[in-house]
Formats: sequence, C-alpha cells, structure tokens
Amino acid sequence: MKGKNLKDDLEFLLQGVADFDIQGKALPSDIFTHGSSAFPIGLTPDGKIFLAGACYRQGRVIVAGHETYLGSELLSTFMINAVEWLDKGRKGVIGVLPELKDAYRLLSKSGLQCQLTGFKEDLSVFVCTSYNDAQCKEIQEFVGGGGGLLIGGQAWSWAFKNPDLNVMTECPGNHVLGKMGLCLLGKTVEAGFYKAPHVFQDDIEFLLQGVSEFDIQGKAVPSEVLVHGSLAFPIGLTPDRKAFLAGTYFGQGRVIVASHEIYLSHESLSTFMINAVQWLDKRRNGLIGVLPELKEAYYLLNKSGLQCQLTGFRKDLSVFVCTSYSDAQCKAIQEFVAGGGGLLIGGQAWQWAQGNPERDVKIDCPGNRILGKMGLYLLGSTMKAGLYKAPRLFNYALEFLLQGVSELDIQGKAVPSEILVHGPSAFPIGFTTDEKAFLAGAYYGKGRVIVASHETYLSRESLSTFMINAVYWLDKKPNGVIGVVPELKEVYSLLNKSGLQCQLSGFKEDLSVFVCTSYSDGQSKEIQEFVAGGGGLLIGGQAWSWAHSNPGRNVKIDFPGNHILDRMGLCVLDKTLTVDVYKAPQVNQHGINSTQMYNFQDLLQHFAQHVLQGKKLEDYKQPFLKKLGNDCVSYLCLQAYNYDMYKSVVVLLTDMIKAGFPQVSPTCPVESAKDHLLLQVGIELFRLSEDTSELLSYLITDIPDLPSVSNARVWISASTADDEEWISTGLYLSPGMKTKITVPRTIVDKGWQVQIGCQTDDLCKLDKLKRAPVVYVRFPLKKENLHVWNLWGGLIYLIAPPRSTAHKMEVVIQTAIKAPYYKSGETSVSDWVAKIRKAPAPWAELEFENLIITLPSEMIGQLDRPDKVATLWDSIMRGVADLAAKPAKFSRKERFVADVQISAGLMHSGYPIMMKTQSATHLVNPYVAGKSDFWGPLHELGHNQQCSDWEFQPHTCECTCNLWPVYTHEVVLRVNRENAHVGLTADKRLSRIKKYITEGRRLENWNSWTALETYLQLQEKFGWDAFKKVFATYHDMKNIPKDNSGKMNLYAETFSKVVGKNIVPFFKAWGWPIQPSTEEKLSSLPKWTDHPLVQYE
Repeated sequence: MKGKNLKDDLEFLLQGVADFDIQGKALPSDIFTHGSSAFPIGLTPDGKIFLAGACYRQGRVIVAGHETYLGSELLSTFMINAVEWLDKGRKGVIGVLPELKDAYRLLSKSGLQCQLTGFKEDLSVFVCTSYNDAQCKEIQEFVGGGGGLLIGGQAWSWAFKNPDLNVMTECPGNHVLGKMGLCLLGKTVEAGFYKAPHVFQDDIEFLLQGVSEFDIQGKAVPSEVLVHGSLAFPIGLTPDRKAFLAGTYFGQGRVIVASHEIYLSHESLSTFMINAVQWLDKRRNGLIGVLPELKEAYYLLNKSGLQCQLTGFRKDLSVFVCTSYSDAQCKAIQEFVAGGGGLLIGGQAWQWAQGNPERDVKIDCPGNRILGKMGLYLLGSTMKAGLYKAPRLFNYALEFLLQGVSELDIQGKAVPSEILVHGPSAFPIGFTTDEKAFLAGAYYGKGRVIVASHETYLSRESLSTFMINAVYWLDKKPNGVIGVVPELKEVYSLLNKSGLQCQLSGFKEDLSVFVCTSYSDGQSKEIQEFVAGGGGLLIGGQAWSWAHSNPGRNVKIDFPGNHILDRMGLCVLDKTLTVDVYKAPQVNQHGINSTQMYNFQDLLQHFAQHVLQGKKLEDYKQPFLKKLGNDCVSYLCLQAYNYDMYKSVVVLLTDMIKAGFPQVSPTCPVESAKDHLLLQVGIELFRLSEDTSELLSYLITDIPDLPSVSNARVWISASTADDEEWISTGLYLSPGMKTKITVPRTIVDKGWQVQIGCQTDDLCKLDKLKRAPVVYVRFPLKKENLHVWNLWGGLIYLIAPPRSTAHKMEVVIQTAIKAPYYKSGETSVSDWVAKIRKAPAPWAELEFENLIITLPSEMIGQLDRPDKVATLWDSIMRGVADLAAKPAKFSRKERFVADVQISAGLMHSGYPIMMKTQSATHLVNPYVAGKSDFWGPLHELGHNQQCSDWEFQPHTCECTCNLWPVYTHEVVLRVNRENAHVGLTADKRLSRIKKYITEGRRLENWNSWTALETYLQLQEKFGWDAFKKVFATYHDMKNIPKDNSGKMNLYAETFSKVVGKNIVPFFKAWGWPIQPSTEEKLSSLPKWTDHPLVQYE
C-alpha cells in the first residue's frame, strides 16, 4: 500500500470499526487519492472513495466526502480514532470551525480537548469544511509542520455551478488538499452501508498461501473462537461466520489460535500450520519450542525444515507451540509475546465449560487467561466439524489491483501469449471471454509477482491505472525503490510520473520491485530468491515468437521467462490470444461479484472429488471443464518432477484416470465434458509416463495380441520438393506397443521424423467423439536409435522433410507387426493373394504410381486384383495432372486415409485426403457407372489442385474443384457429365441459371454449383484444352492481384487471350466486375456475342 506504516495507521483508525453507515440524504463526493502517501479508508464496492487519509511531510490529514460525516453518530468511532491519529499522542487542543457544532459535540463528549474556533497555528488538530481556501497556505504549512487536519465537504455542487472550471484545481477544498495527495471530485458517491476495509490483508495473504480449504472433519469437536480485539482477526470461518482459527497482534508479537489442539498436527491443515509458524517467527529461522505432549505437531513442523525442539516454555524461543489447557505460565507467555515472540496455541473450551457451569468461561478458562488480553476468547459453545473454504487470497489482491479499473484494453498490434495460472497461490487478473489469461499474479514466499503476456502492456496508457496499482501492490517496502530494466524506458516514464521512486537499473537485491521482460533468464535464481524474500516482480513478454524460432523445444520448460515463473505457479504459453477490450473482474469486499472465477488448482480438486468420490460438481464449474482439460495438459508438460506440488497433481490425475477412463469408440462415443477431460488427460499422462505399461491397461482395456516380427528391414527412397512426404514402411504398432527404430546417421538431425498412425485429423473441437481427438504421434530423428510408441497404435511412417533425398536407405525396426501393403511395381499379385493381404495389422495400404490408399484391412481381405485397382487409379491421377497442366508423375503422391471420424464432412482435402471409413470401399472396387461413388474422392483431389491465383474466395471454393471430377468422368471414365452427378442434369443446370438471372446476377449469389455453370459453359464452347492452357499460363505468372476484382479481371484477360476471343461480354453477363481497362486490353479480339446468357438479356 502507499503510505508509510499504513497497516499500523489503518489498524489504529479502524479500531472498533466494522462498517461505515453513510445512508441518508447527504450526497458525498468521490475522493481521488493521488499522492504516494495518500490512502483510501472508506470505499464503495466499485472503488469510489468517501473517506481517505494522507501523511503530508510531518503531519496528517483525514478527508470526508461530506461535512455532515464529521459529526455523524454513526461514524463516531471512526471520527474519534481519526482525531487521535491526527493528534499523534500530543493530547493537544482540537480546534473545530464554529459551523461544525455537531462535530464539536461528538468529539467533546469523547473526552477530547475541543474548542470552537477558526484556524490557529497553536492547535494540535484543526477540523473544518472544504468550502473555504482563505487560509490555504497557512493550513498546508500547519500540517507540513506536524499538525493534523480533519476536513469534510463535497465538490459536486461547486462543479455543477462552475461547469467551465476544473474542479480538481479550482475548487477551494482542493487548493488545500491538492499538495497533500488528495482531491475531491465532481463525481458523487451513492450513500449506503459499506464494509470497512481488510486491515489484516497482508497477514491473511501470507497465512493462506497454498490453502484453499480447511478440513476439520473428524471426531474432534472444536470450540468457537470469539475475535474481540482491535488487532485480532478471524482466519477459518464456517458459513455462519463462526471462527475456528484466528490470529492477533499483541505488543510486538503475534498469536495464532486453533479451536482444537488436534488441528496443530492435522495433516490436512499442515500447509496452514507451517505458514502460521513462519508468520509467527519474527526472528526468522528461530527455534520453535513444542510442548512435549504435542509430538505429532513437532513431527509435522520438523519435517518441513523448521528448527523444532520438544520443550516447555522458554524465553529464548522464537515461537512456542502449546495447548490452551494450562495457565501456569500465563504472565510469562504474555510478556514473551508482547516482547516479539510468537504463540501457536490450540484447544477447545466447551469441555471445561460443561465441567464448570457456574464459572465464566471467558474469565476463568485457563486458555482465556492467556488469550483474553490479546483480543481472543475460546467460547463454551461448540462448532460443527466439516470441510470449509478458506478465504480466497486473490479476492484481496483483486480488490486492490482493480481500484479504478473497469476494463482492460489490449487492442493493437501486440499479440499476447496465454498465461497458464497453475499454482495454488496464483490467480488470473485479465482474461478473455473464454477465460484465457493475459494478466496474472501470484504470491511466492513472502513476495509477489505480476505477469503480463506482452511487454508493451507494462507501459500502455490504457492499462496505466492497473500497472500503477500493481507496483503499489508489489511494493511491500513503503516507498521502496522500483528498478526498471533500461530497455523499458516507457515503463519507467509511466511509473515515475505517478510519484513512484524509480530508477533504470538491472536486477539488484536492494530493490523493492523489479520490472523486466521475460526474455532473459540470466538471473532467474536470484530473482526467485528476491521474490521469495519479500520482493515484488513485474514481468512482461510473450512466448509464441520464441516457440516459432525454436521448433521442437518445450516452451513450458525452455522459454527463459518460464525459468523464472515456473516455481511461482505461472507459465507463459506459446498459444496466442485475440486482442480486444475485456471487462475487468468485478470484485467487492465479499469477493467475486456476479460470476465465479476459474482457478486451476481449486477446480482440479473439486473435479477429482467428483470423479473419485461421486460428489456433485457445482453447475457454474461445468463450463470451465474444457479449460481445465487444456490446462491439465499444459501443466503436465511442465515435467516438474522435482516439485512436490507437481508430483501430487500427477498422482491425483492418475487416480482419476484409473477410476474410469472412457473407452471411446463408434459404439461408445464420448460426449460429456467430464469424459472429454479424462480422455484428454489420460492421453497426456501416457505420453509423458516413464512406465507406460502400468497405465496402458486402464486406458485401453482390449488390445489384440497380434503376431510380430523382429528386426524388420525396410529400404526407404525419397526425393521431396517443397513439401514433406510420408514414406510407408508396411509395418504397424499395436496400442501402447514400443519399438526401437535404427536409421542411418545421414538423416539424423536433418528434419526427418518417425510417425505412428495415419489418421491425422484433430477432432478437439468436436462435441461428440468416436475416437480420441489426436491419434497419431511424431518423433524427431535426433539420434540413430530411437524408441517410439503411440497409445493408439498405428502404421509406421518416416517423414521426409522438404527438399531432401534418400536412395534405398536401410531402416531397421526392432519389433513390429506386418500390415497388408501392396506397392505397384514391387508387389506381385500372387504374393499379395497368398500371404501379404493376410498380414495381421488392422490397417492396409495400396501404393500406386501417384496415389496411396489407407483403409481397414478387412476391406481388402477379398481383393484379388490390386493391379487392376492400380491401373484404374493410375489413369485417374494422370487425368488429374493433365487438366492441371502438370507432369504426369506427381512430385508427391496423393494420399487417401479412411477414419471412423473426421474433422469435417464426409471427406476433406489436404495431405492426406481424409474420408469416413464407409466411403473407402468405393476406392478399391471397379468403377461402375451409376453405382460407384467417385465424385467425392475426385472433388477432394480437385481441391488439392486449386490455386489462389485463379481462385475467388469464397465464390469458387466449392466450384473450381469440381472441374476435376467432371473432366475425369468424361475423359478417363468415359461417363457423360449428366451421369457423373445428379447436380449436373440438364434440368438442374438450367434451373440454377434462371434463378441466378432472376435474382439480379448478384455476385454474392455466384457460388458453388451456380459458379460452376460459368466454367462449364466456357468448357462447352472452348474445350478442355483451353483450361489446360490457362492453368499452364498461371504456372509462370507473377505479380498477381490479391483482391477478387483484380484476379477476376486477370482471369478474363488470360482466358480471352488463350482462346483468341474477347469473352468479356460473357463474364459481364455473369455479373463479374470487369473494369474498363480490361475491356480496352481485349478490344482488338473478336467478341463472343452468342454466348449462352445472351438469351436472357
């Protein structure tokens, strides 16, 4: 926070103050706290301030947003505290302006020495309104010299009467307050009933690091703890606000009380108890004395690394751990704590109360004789044992960080990375609508960190309020030095002009906050130690560009910034986010308002209870399960096996998978969010597992035992162009089966890879899954001997990188299963029929001159003449190349791969062309007109021939690809176009043309089959050779326009020149945007005047 010793100041000001009642007719002004030593006191849930304070040189000031508050009975406790705080213990004269008689009466009856008077220099405190600045300079000098000022008033009425004047600089009260870091605004604050702020925020934040809940289930029955002292605070509460854990300050020391002694050694409370002892240990690493009867507490604390000893009370201890059942050394323990010692005490009082019904438990119970003076009592009433939520740490942080922040504007050219917020003490701050974080924070040891996923955000003007709040939150040393790395000069300027004490500097241990980018890890260990020791870290940077420059490396482990952040529960990912203006989380003094926030560790624990114990998952958590699954995968990729937290999460995830991994299949599809998550996590656990065999039986319950071969040798040849190429081996691995592949040294570290599996569609965006989202895996060839496997099994391939060659290169596969594999020119029909087609692998491949087909083995079990299938497809593929004006031998063979489920449609183009399994049977049967479905495969082959130079998106996307099935049917298969597809009958073609004409020949309607008519009419007039010549012309064309209009004019010009006729009238009749310059270029050619659309003009 901003002021020096602010916690002590607030503690003093808020003694006995739980809330501020400013209900009524008085309408206060909002107060702006802009000085480095100014601080808010009374706030509304949306961050507007109606009470504030400041230290100004040697003096102090309190300002109220309306003058009536100074004499309000409802605020009397606060106002009396305020005057005593302003008086600084002098017990001097309090001067009250005569018009503030209510304030005078309120203060006088409290015993303060007051007089009604104007301003005088010999006063200790002056109480006045903000409506007069006649003695502005004198009052400022009075406060600067050590005096106290209590001032009240609103500025909105002045602003209303003076619309052309600046309220912040011209309003009388601000002439007084401006130099003190305070300002009354022209904005109003809604009158209401508001909670006082959390004074013990820092303490609770420290105590609750890594604590999301308090498990006090069991036979032990606790007492209620009454928190009555001004420096005491509850920690563990039931939903009806009864405390079972509490803390307090007493003198120079500290106390934590647990309402049953068993809690001191309760394993489920161990994180809290260790935090508690560290908080109590002000001497830092001092000796912890534990009462001998609390051996289990001793063992718990000792194994955490604390220096413990079984002993009775001694004055030389740093912390004493005891029960509340003896007061024999009551006075000595109180003096010990008052002198700076720590006390961790546990016990219940209800049993004593039952045995002593006539005595006062608060006065006579032994534990209360120790605790009563410290502001705590153990009561005679019992509490229900149970599982209770801990206060959410990040609620406190967000309240501070988001003061004055309603939205987070990250629009612009800077592209941020997603931040994985995975630690128990880490929390998201700014996130997209799908909960992906671009700003996050964390508590780490005694310090704090804020990370932004692009370094420009640290200095962005639209985020300046947040960033200044962030530095104040990080700065736990009052008015400490903020070190900013020299390359972040704009950040330095922004922070410096806000009044923060900044310097351009590299990392130094004596800084209070260090501001840097995430692009260097040169001092990662020192920075971690700095934060753990109480320092603040503001760090910014994205990881996606690093990932792009370092393919094959794990960004979560290897990115420099993550070397700093990983232990802090944060990780910058290589995934990018959409820039926009995002709403800031809405928080109030009770925590999150309106929506529940996503928290990785919290949701993971609840999901585990849902899976393992059958506990109902709250409705609001269901939409977060998809993100939880993604975050679990990212978290597992950290591979932080040295960290207990990581290992515990791996164990928890493994337990969930063993409890019920979904056996996804076409007959048992995965649809629920729960099963999607388990499927996703189980796959990743297997991928990263050192002992895959132990997990495999839970993931796949029915693995066929297929006969294998040993040391299988295959000879690989390749000559790739501009694209990578899959090279088949004819071998297969069963699900989870491991093998070793040995390759020549010549291809090691040259971009070659091994791939297991051929179904490469990613189905992660589908709601209903008939197979796992990703069922193939690749391994870079970084060494000659490589172990490979795939949870789902699959055919084995080598992946040759672009522009690579290999000739009869020997590859040895230690153990594998033979697959039915036919290769034209190498496999004889007799061998195929006799043995090859009977190979045990469930997937088969047929490799022809320009095409490879992968389909279930059962579909080729009766295929007697693969050579005839080869002849058919060789002629089809030559036809595809012929129309495209390309060489008959493809530079890379096309591939068809069958799958039980694909990412879109019945088939889709690409490498490979994917199709549903039921469609594959047509590929290996002789073509029969009217029965065989060859249109779909040829349509996808056409897609693979499309070129953006002569494509006009989105109009021709599903149009020009159909030139290839029309051509292939007519020229290769000898099937008339009318019989090739039901959409090409004469009636349907004519109907489409008439509809397009009737609707005004609008280009937005020129798509798919309608657009195909344009090309078919050209073909019917000029023949297929015209298209071949046009495509050939484009192969060598340069400087092609990027826009549709330019490309369409170029196409009209090119086609016209190829056929020697000006066909502009035809294109214009189809609604193409032909430009006058195009018409001019073609004016010397004879016009096509009798084109098919003339009849409609």
